Amino acid sequence: MPKPYTPNDAWSRKAAAEGYRARSVYKLQELDQKFGLLKKGITVLDLGAAPGSWLQYTRKKIGSGGTCIGIDLQKIAPIDGVDLLYRADITDMDAIRKILTHANRRTVDVVLSDLAPNTSGIKDVDQWKSIELSEAVVAIAEEFLKPNGWCVLKVLRGADFDDFYRTLKAQWKNIKLQHAKASRDRSREIYIVMRKSERGNAVTR
Repeated sequence: MPKPYTPNDAWSRKAAAEGYRARSVYKLQELDQKFGLLKKGITVLDLGAAPGSWLQYTRKKIGSGGTCIGIDLQKIAPIDGVDLLYRADITDMDAIRKILTHANRRTVDVVLSDLAPNTSGIKDVDQWKSIELSEAVVAIAEEFLKPNGWCVLKVLRGADFDDFYRTLKAQWKNIKLQHAKASRDRSREIYIVMRKSERGNAVTR
């Protein structure tokens, strides 16, 4: 029997105490500690960045010499040290190109995505929407991520997940699946962490 949903759980209380906007920050922290994603001075593109906890953590890790670019359909409230916040649909590639041009960036070092679809309550529909969003993230990473750059995306497990992951494994190197401890017990979310080829394109093994 699933555990009842508790909105003010230990992770949420920890986030509030440490000044973060959402409990999801600890998912990024775990992934960063495991894979070494964030370094001083790099440029990071955070897709689906609202409410901004991943940007808060990223800013601390990359320092004042780095650049955080946050994009979401919702408005992101101002964050100390993060000037590049945009409202856009991440499936609109022309909008992404314009944003990066405005940010004076042709490429980025890391692409992060904690995106989740607006849920309908129908598991198969929600999971397919998650795959569609993830495909948009991958397309952005393929165009704008630097060689050896990291891409992190959240996907909901379901009927279409295996085919999606199999396709990624055929194209990207150093690809891993990672469950985050801060994910809710009954969540179907999983993170895919992958690294781009030195040649600058996804590679076939």
